[in-house]
This record gives sequence, C-alpha cells and structure tokens, in this order.
Amino acid sequence: MVIRLRSNEFFGDIPQQICRLSSLIVLDLAYNRLSGSIPRASFVVHQKEGIRISSILPLVRMVDLSCNNLFGGIPAEISSPFGLQSLNLSRNHLMGSIPEKIGGIEYLESLDLSNNHLSGEIPQSITSLTFLSQLDLSYNNFSGRIPSRTRLPSFDALDFIGNPELCGTPLQKNCTENEGPQGEENVEGTEISWFYIGAATGFVVGFWGVCGALQCKRAWRHAFFKFLDSIKDRVYVNNVGLDFDMFEMSKGLQPRRKGGKRWW
Repeated sequence: MVIRLRSNEFFGDIPQQICRLSSLIVLDLAYNRLSGSIPRASFVVHQKEGIRISSILPLVRMVDLSCNNLFGGIPAEISSPFGLQSLNLSRNHLMGSIPEKIGGIEYLESLDLSNNHLSGEIPQSITSLTFLSQLDLSYNNFSGRIPSRTRLPSFDALDFIGNPELCGTPLQKNCTENEGPQGEENVEGTEISWFYIGAATGFVVGFWGVCGALQCKRAWRHAFFKFLDSIKDRVYVNNVGLDFDMFEMSKGLQPRRKGGKRWW
C-alpha cells in the first residue's frame, strides 16, 4: 500500500489508525498543514522462534512528513520498522532529542531531520547505520561531538550547519581545542580590562591629588604657576633664537654667540 498525499492543504492531526496499516510501504504526507505530534504506534510485539517481530508497519520503506507544522518529540517507536530505508521529518517544529535506538533501523539509507528544534547530542548508535548515505541534521540545536567511529565524517559540513554547539569532523570547530584557546582568550581579555581600569583610576587619583593640593596651599599654587610661566618664557626665547639663527644662516652669516650662549 502506498499513501502519497503530498502538496495538498490537509490540516489537523495525523490519525493514530495510520500506524495499523500493516501493508503500508510508502507514507508521504509532505507539504501540507498537518499539526500535532507524530503518532506513537502501539507496536504489538510477539515471539516467533525466539525472535521479536513487530506486527505493525512491517513493510514500510519510506516515511516523509516534511514541511508541515508537526511538534513534539520524535517517538522512540520510529526505530521499530525494521526495513525503513528513508525517513524525512525536516521543516517542522519537532523538539527533544534523537531517539537513542535510531541505530536499530538497520537498512536506513536517508535521514533528514533538518530545520527543527531538536537538541542534545547525536546518539552514538547512529554509527550502526552502515547503509546511511544521505544525512541532514542542519539548523537544529544539537550539541557535543559528532560521532566519529562511523562513516559520518564523510558527510559534508553543510549537513551539520546551523548547530552552534556542535563540534568535530567535518565541521571546522574542534572539540578538544575549542575550550582551551577560548579560556585563554577570556583570561587575556580580563587582564587587559583590569589594566585599563587600573590606569584610569591612577590617573584620576593623581590628577585630583595634585589639583587638591594646589587648591589648599596658596604658596604651592603660586610656585606652580610661576614655574609654568618660566617654562613658557624659556620655550618662547628658544623659538625666537632658533628663528634668528635660521635668518642669519640664510644670509650667509654665523650665529652670534658668547660663551656658547646667545649674548643678546
């Protein structure tokens, strides 16, 4: 059985009864206005020759619920259909983490969970998906290290983009080196900040200390301004003398000095 109802205007919840279609092979409800949560299938499991077999959705190969308004978490039961090959839940409002048992979908070839609000770490069990060739976990809130003991590093960085707290290959953000330099940078920035704070404080205290002393002591104040006047006079005399020397040199004369000093 194939249910392909994509690109319509269906709205409302996905009926729970859809999980009881034992002959279902393809479920495609993408590009609608469906809301609510993904149905949690009440899988009836029985024993046959010592092997646990699910009697619900045993034949399903493809599930596409992308581009809807679904919310809530990804049901743990999503990993029960043993033969599922393609799962697309992208562009919804799903939250929570990826089920730890996602690695139980042994024949999964394509997994797209992009553009949701999923968080937490990527489960290590995803490394068991040996047939996985297409993966897109971009634009979520995943964190931690991308599992490395798998074929996952062969995927492109764009498949993980939009997860600021995610690190490891194939992203450029290195998990082991990221914390160290960042901590050193913070320490260095703090030291520089305290340096400027101390310098500014010292300037203010010194400036107002001198001004306060001059304000309180008249004799000091007079001596200080007298000293400034003498400095101003010396600078003025030196500048005038320099201009006169340059004038004499321009006329071909030697500057007139007496005892190594100007005699005028």
